[in-house]
Order: sequence, then structure tokens, then C-alpha cells
Amino acid sequence: MKKEIENKLIDKNTKPTSMRILVYDFLSSQEMALSLSEIENYFDNADRTTIYRTLKTFEEKGIVHSIQENTTTKYKLCHDGCDEQTHKDWHLHFYCKICKQTTCKEDISFPENIQTNFRIDEIRLFAKGICEQCLESLQ
Repeated sequence: MKKEIENKLIDKNTKPTSMRILVYDFLSSQEMALSLSEIENYFDNADRTTIYRTLKTFEEKGIVHSIQENTTTKYKLCHDGCDEQTHKDWHLHFYCKICKQTTCKEDISFPENIQTNFRIDEIRLFAKGICEQCLESLQ
């Protein structure tokens, strides 16, 4: 697994340091988007600044996309098609007001193949509501 992550980072022109490999591995196992604090809590002895710089590098290189929730930024791994110029996370980011989780709803997306005379580098689709699991528990 480590070699696979190293290769993915190298493919994105990112030096595969130990912390970058660890952060990538952790994010790849997560279903939800996570904040810096949530990621930091997973790594007991890691420096917050190092984790932050890792996430910023990942975002610049098209490895993660950020999701802005009010005053908090959350991070989720991108698809392989994202790069330094274009993030192709053109899907809905959904925040549940009950469980406070943010998920990527990839079945609700903006079409990538629209014809324009301009270049779209990034689209941010964000919605708040109640997720499927929380709705079930309310009934």
C-alpha cells in the first residue's frame, strides 16, 4: 500500500514524505470530509503545522479538495482526474445539520462536458440538510 501511495504522490509531482504518505493513507480510508482538527486528532504526535502544510500541498497538487463549511474547511481526497490546474470535484458536498458530517454526493453533479468559451477550474456545490441515516432515525 505504501508503494502505491508513493506512486500516486509522485504522479502528482509531490514528494512522498512520511507524513504525506500517512495523511494520504488516512484520508483514503475515510468516507466523510474531515477538518484539520479531526485529521490532527488521528495523529497523536504529529505537528499541526506539518499536517496543515501537507493538506495545502495536496490541495495545490489536485490530491484533495477543500469544502468550506461556515468557518471550517474540510478535506476529502480527489479523484485521479484532478490536477494542479483543475479540480474535478464538480459534485454536491452535503452537510448534515444533525450528525454534523460532510459527504460527497457524486450522483448530484455539474456536467463536465458543457461547451463554454471560458475555462472552469473549480465549482463548489454545497448544501445543508439532513442525511439519509439521520432522516431514518427521526421516523
